[in-house]
Amino acid sequence: MTDRRRILVAMSGGVDSSVAAALLVEAGHEVIGVTMKTFCYDEHQGPGKTCCGLDGIMDAKAVAEVLGIPHYVFDVEEEFTRDVIDDFVAEYGRGRTPNPCVRCNSNTKFRDLLRRGKALGCDGIASGHYVRIRRSSGGIPHLLRGRDPAKDQSYFLWGLPPSMLEVLHFPLGELTKPEVRDRARSLELKTADKAESQEICFVPTGRYRDFLEKKLLPTHPALSPGPIVDLSGTVLGHHGGYADFTVGQRKGLGGGFPEALYVLEILPDTRTVVVGPLDRLSAVGAEVDGLNWLAEPPSEGEEILVQIRYRSAPVPSIVENAASGSSVAIRFPTGARAVTPGQSAVFLRGDRVLGGGRIRRSRLREPAAGRLTTTT
Repeated sequence: MTDRRRILVAMSGGVDSSVAAALLVEAGHEVIGVTMKTFCYDEHQGPGKTCCGLDGIMDAKAVAEVLGIPHYVFDVEEEFTRDVIDDFVAEYGRGRTPNPCVRCNSNTKFRDLLRRGKALGCDGIASGHYVRIRRSSGGIPHLLRGRDPAKDQSYFLWGLPPSMLEVLHFPLGELTKPEVRDRARSLELKTADKAESQEICFVPTGRYRDFLEKKLLPTHPALSPGPIVDLSGTVLGHHGGYADFTVGQRKGLGGGFPEALYVLEILPDTRTVVVGPLDRLSAVGAEVDGLNWLAEPPSEGEEILVQIRYRSAPVPSIVENAASGSSVAIRFPTGARAVTPGQSAVFLRGDRVLGGGRIRRSRLREPAAGRLTTTT
């Protein structure tokens, strides 16, 4: 084939990356599979069948054997700890809710794949993400959402260096999850019916508090008692540490109230968790920093779409200031629920990913008491 390439494929041991590798082999490319060892398994106890666990390595190796491609394991524990785990702990300590998968893709996974791929003579990098790469008439690559809106994973990739788009391949971008599983079954891959990992790889039990207690001092404010108050400041109860909460959360607030309450704010300086009814959870705007642009930034007053959580649909938004600096303010004309500091905001023009950043502040609509609430 005239367009035959040597492509390094990230293989986590799941069905998506398995089929991504298979499709590239089928297309006639020279494929090299690699699994990244991101953390010390002895220190992170929990189910072994995570995307980065020991079982994942063995499953990836088994699939590589079926496909007839070489498979390597890259140890990136030091980089992953620095860029992902340390950030995860620091963000929770600040009363924010981080997204470690975004950090991993932006700071560790793809950068390391590119570096090592070049050393292996590869001219392409691939993964099993449900996103697409399209080229403009001038040959410039653009990142687009996956065709299947239920599986689109562009939310996790806004932090990629724009120069990297030139060498990226996403074979699953035009497929749905059922189609991917069907393809895996037809190839008799052992990962065909493997369940998806739903938890953070280094906290496979889902108990973030247990993990944070190993990383923070017992006296850290995030793990210390504090008040739970309503919008008027009335103390409704007490909590055992604001690290147990995130904006929009309902569980863990106790009962006996006339209406359901949700976390509206976390104020780490006073260890206060502010709660209120569901209709007070809607934000009218947000400030986003840590920006990374994969395309021309939106202009002041431009109407775009912004996705504020992985599982949430993009919401109509208006850019309030020129996005040429280190931060940008956006307004939600119809409101946006549970806009959470620390989470990502991904900017879109239709299906095209413009870039993204981290939510620094959210502006809640004015409460009954007349106070405009701002979370930081």
